[in-house]
Amino acid sequence: MELLTKVMTSLQQRKIPVEIFNTKEELKNHLLNEINLNEKVGIGGSMSIEELGIYDDLINRNQPVLWHWKVEPEKRALLLKEAMFSDVYLSSTNAITEDGRLINIDGNGNRVAAMFFGPKKVRVIIGKNKIATDYDSAMERVKEVACHKNAIRLNRKTPCASAPKCLDCKSNDRMCNITTIIEGKPPMMDFKVYLVNEDLGY
Repeated sequence: MELLTKVMTSLQQRKIPVEIFNTKEELKNHLLNEINLNEKVGIGGSMSIEELGIYDDLINRNQPVLWHWKVEPEKRALLLKEAMFSDVYLSSTNAITEDGRLINIDGNGNRVAAMFFGPKKVRVIIGKNKIATDYDSAMERVKEVACHKNAIRLNRKTPCASAPKCLDCKSNDRMCNITTIIEGKPPMMDFKVYLVNEDLGY
C-alpha cells in the first residue's frame, strides 16, 4: 500500500484525480455505482478490464456497452470508432511510473487516443503490478511483459511471442506502433485513475 500511496501523491501533483482501492471487487462496485444506467460505456482492449469482470455486470443491467472484444470481427472497426466518443471509457495502462506518468504502447491507437481525447469521462484502472520505478523500467515492463503476453494471447508472429524480449521487429504483426505518455490530466475530460492493491492484467 505504501507504493500505491507514493504513486497517488505523484498523480495528485500532476493534477490527476486518483483513488486507491484494496480489492478488485471494491473497485468494480465503485464503478458500477458511479456509472449511470443511461451512459454509454466504451472499453479499450484491456486484460485488466476483462479480469475485473465488469462487462457482464454492465450487460446484465442493460447498459449500452461498446467493446470490440465482444463482437463479431466484421463489426469491430466501427465499434472501435464509436467507443472513442462514449460517455464513459474504461481502460488500463501498460505501466505507470512512481512519479505518475502513464506509459502505453498500442497497435491501432484507438485505446491510447481515447484515453486523452473523445470520451466525456475516462477511468484508468491500474493494478499494483503495473507500477514501475521510472520511465526506462516502465518501457522494459511494457516491451518484455505486456507485449510478450499479448503477442501470445493474440497469436502474433513476432519475436516477442517466442521470448520476453523486444527486438524492435518490423513484422507485419508488430504491436508496438504507437507510444504515448500521459503526464498530466487531459483538460477536456473527466479523467481519473483508480489504483487497486492487487495484481490486475498484464
